[in-house]
Amino acid sequence: MDLGIDRIRNIIMDMAKLSEQSVFTSIDSYDKGTSVKKQIFEWSEKLRVLQDETADLAIELIARYQPVATDLRLIRSCMEIAYGFSRFGRYAYDIVEVLETIGHINDCDKTAVLGMASTVREMILLSVEALQLRDKNASAKLYEMDDTVDALYRKYLREVITPQNDQDKKDMNPRCYISALLILRYLERISDHACYISDSIHYIMTGRSSPRR
Repeated sequence: MDLGIDRIRNIIMDMAKLSEQSVFTSIDSYDKGTSVKKQIFEWSEKLRVLQDETADLAIELIARYQPVATDLRLIRSCMEIAYGFSRFGRYAYDIVEVLETIGHINDCDKTAVLGMASTVREMILLSVEALQLRDKNASAKLYEMDDTVDALYRKYLREVITPQNDQDKKDMNPRCYISALLILRYLERISDHACYISDSIHYIMTGRSSPRR
């Protein structure tokens, strides 16, 4: 069983690196106007395959060895963590799909998206670090950052719905704020999954649900 658990751990860490790369590349695509849809799609598909591989291996270990206690928590949680990293890849692809559909617009104000992206980048790195270090306390910090991400999304949504003045309304390019809103929403979901990954780590280490606040 130990060899199987080691295999799952290795797959999870491979997924962590690839999902991180996928999200960061999609954000850079928005910032710099590069076209990376094909590459992100390939990475997203690879993450999906690795998620399925993790689930198959986990079910085989449970059926064959009937693990208990920490081993069972680890195997169960690795399936959830693999799902989280797979979602990172899917949302990264959704971001570049928005850019492909609406088009890169160089004169858009990208402040809101890049501001949230900076926080989400940090959250991804923190969730991966928590996984590597088995840090059961990472959830508290991640949920604080998630609150910031949620607030940024709501703030931008309010600004789009109710511009401060007529000039702001005239200056709004619909393609700019539609693409920004969609990308902000995908970043907000990535933020959520970073928190869920830390919840799983807390469960592995303690056997209890993570205190979210």
